[in-house]
Amino acid sequence: MRRTVVLLALLLAAAPGCEEKIRPSILPISQAEIPDQESWNSTVRFSDSSRVKAVLWAGHIAVFSARQSTLLSDSIHVDFYNEEEVHTSVLTARRGRVDDRTQNFEAHENVIVTSDSGTILRTDSLFWNNAERKIHTDAFVDIVSPTEHIMGHGMVSDQNLRNYRIFRVTGQRTTYD
Repeated sequence: MRRTVVLLALLLAAAPGCEEKIRPSILPISQAEIPDQESWNSTVRFSDSSRVKAVLWAGHIAVFSARQSTLLSDSIHVDFYNEEEVHTSVLTARRGRVDDRTQNFEAHENVIVTSDSGTILRTDSLFWNNAERKIHTDAFVDIVSPTEHIMGHGMVSDQNLRNYRIFRVTGQRTTYD
């Protein structure tokens, strides 16, 4: 009996050495795919001559210096301000990108812009031109203001959503009195 126990113990001790070790697969990643900086749950201020133009919050920010680009993901919230630093509108989206050279911004997936005057824009992609302080898209848009509801494909507007132009209107225009 004792001999059986000793033999069993030797077999169990030797068994792990007989297993083939499984190595994880290694995928090659180029240096360009690795961000130079990353941050989570962060706020970034965009300003010119000490005047705030926008304040951005993102769940994840990845800075790629060589591309001069910053990728934003895990939810985005941007507050826009006019030349007098008065709040004008809020943008939310799932992800986006900032061109670090121009500070132009693009937002994608479930984009909603709400102006302080009560106008709401919904679309799948939107682009903000920093120098002109204008937003534009070629995607489908749905705009509801205190006075109308209009839908179409493609638009350009000031960041306040006060002066907008829709290129191909597809929805019925409803005017509220």
